Parts: sequence; structure tokens; C-alpha cells
Amino acid sequence: MAKQTASYGRRWYAVHTYSGYEENVAESLMQRIEALGMKDFIFNIIVPKEKKVKIKNGKRRVVEEKVFPGYVLVEMNVTDDSWYVVRNTPNVTGFIGMGNTPSPLSQAEVDALLKRAEATTAEPEVTIDLQVGMAVKIGDGPFKGFEGKINEIDATRGKAKVLVSMFGRETPLELDFSQMKKI
Repeated sequence: MAKQTASYGRRWYAVHTYSGYEENVAESLMQRIEALGMKDFIFNIIVPKEKKVKIKNGKRRVVEEKVFPGYVLVEMNVTDDSWYVVRNTPNVTGFIGMGNTPSPLSQAEVDALLKRAEATTAEPEVTIDLQVGMAVKIGDGPFKGFEGKINEIDATRGKAKVLVSMFGRETPLELDFSQMKKI
């Protein structure tokens, strides 16, 4: 390998990849670091993710979503050789920066990203595909088969108030998200 002069020292950089190939790039890069003996220049590779609870068709599941689709974070000393190894990894389109000069992330940005990833392991964010005013069909419980409209949503408890027409008037029912389906 040619000259090994570090320009910024050990810093974090954002590497742009084809969207959907972030994990593939991280794995390929780890293999290339091992094979080319770059452990002293490329230290850490992260695909920032966070856990979210998605509720779709009444079913609740925890999914991991990428915080920045299309980007991988790499902690490295930028030298001619380390730049070349990262830049020429399959599915990498380039570094974030001006021209061929990568711009390091600030330590505050890196700390915020790492903190965000750690925080989501404890309490994932809930996202639902139900809205107030939406027509739903009750699929479980004593009111199975009834149709109604969502009046209120309590995402933290995973429940919604649904107005169901019974005996000629609207009756509010509190139901779990898993007990109803969109019509």
C-alpha cells in the first residue's frame, strides 16, 4: 500500500450507498478491512437503526428501521489507502463531502445518532395505520362483525374508541388495535 498520512485523525464519516444495500455494504467493508489489513485505519462501521412498533391490520409488531436510508457511518483515519478501500467497496457511491474530500461528522452529530439508537432499544416508537373518522370492522370480542368509525385513538395504550350503531343510536366501544380492521 502507498502512503498512509492521516488528514483528520480518527473521525466518523457518512458513506453514501445505494438504498437498501446498507447492511450489504457494512458486511463487505468489514471483509475488505480484514483482507486488506486496514484495521489500523478503519475502526467501526454502523448502519444506524431504530426500533418502532408498527400496527397494521390490527397486528402489532416491532420492526427495525434505518435512521438514514442510503447511508453507513464509518469511523476511520482518512488516508489514500483507507479512502480507496471504502470508496471502492461494492454499492458505495461515495463519501459525504466536497468532491473527493470526505467531510467528517461532528462529535455532537455522532453522539446524537448513537444515543438515538440506544434509546429506541428500550421504548420503541408506535406508528399506526388507523385515523380518527376511519371506518373499521370489529374482528374480535363480543362485538365481532360490527362496523363503526374511530372516534379517538390512544397510541400509547394501543386502544381506540369506536362508535358502533346499536339499537338505533351510536355506542362508544373501547377496543384494542388488534380487535379491528380497516374497511
